[in-house]
Amino acid sequence: MASSGYGKRSAPGESARSAEDFAHLPVREAYLASLIDHLPEGAAMDTKTLAADQPLYGQQAVRTALNSLSAAGHLRRIRERVGADRTQWVFRTYFSRTARTDGWWAHFLATGEAGAPDAPAEVHPDERPAPEPPRSPAYAALAGLGLADARLPLSAADCAALEPLAAQWLARGTTPDLFTAALASGLPPSVHSPAGFVRRRLIDKMPPERARPPAPAPTGRVMECTACRTPGRPTALLGGICRACRTGATTAPPPQARLAPTAVRTHAARIRTTVGWTPAPRAYRSTAMAPVRRANSRTPGSPTGA
Repeated sequence: MASSGYGKRSAPGESARSAEDFAHLPVREAYLASLIDHLPEGAAMDTKTLAADQPLYGQQAVRTALNSLSAAGHLRRIRERVGADRTQWVFRTYFSRTARTDGWWAHFLATGEAGAPDAPAEVHPDERPAPEPPRSPAYAALAGLGLADARLPLSAADCAALEPLAAQWLARGTTPDLFTAALASGLPPSVHSPAGFVRRRLIDKMPPERARPPAPAPTGRVMECTACRTPGRPTALLGGICRACRTGATTAPPPQARLAPTAVRTHAARIRTTVGWTPAPRAYRSTAMAPVRRANSRTPGSPTGA
């Protein structure tokens, strides 16, 4: 027996056991379903116990198999009260030997009774027919050519192959009625290859592209960041603030403070005093800075080599 909330419960309306009960399931799911089916009422249904009761599959495989059995309609985990006069809730696993539909389980959840006996069994996910893809207006316009004129019957494969060309017609402003009139008018007495004939007309009678509407005139308004006054698109200025300001980043380093001229002179005098430098006399500086005449330089008017 299992602790409260994990025991097995058999669904009502079960049929007698047969060898074909779980033949539609994969091997692993069929094996575990048969094991659960033979468990007594109230037996533990947690993955750890089920994995320990058989030698083939571990806890992860058992957990996956239980999910597959639930999807196939064989079990449901249902939360319900322990009793009418008690507030305790438990989760119980109801198992059905027969695959049930979602409607059957919903009826059982609401009433506690089995659903209609003629309720159809749930179809296995692998057996469900794939839904047809939605058809585009271009495909529908091509398919309607055979109704407009019996000489242009197109198969589904023909419509799918010609769909890109027909879509260009509609993208250039052609309505379905104009499309049919352009392709079905002036037909020869007989059309031997409707698909080839329609393809040729789709190419030869392709309408011109429409001129693009002119760009809207500028309004003369540009939004700026409230914090840093950087202009930008409204989509980039969330709340009127640019991304750099929202994240705390700055676009340029802050300007450095400049010293006043008086402070510069004071600082220079302090450096000269520290290194012991004194300025030279003005006369010495003028003499020292005068150009030096070389001894062998030639004076104007003297002979060469004098």
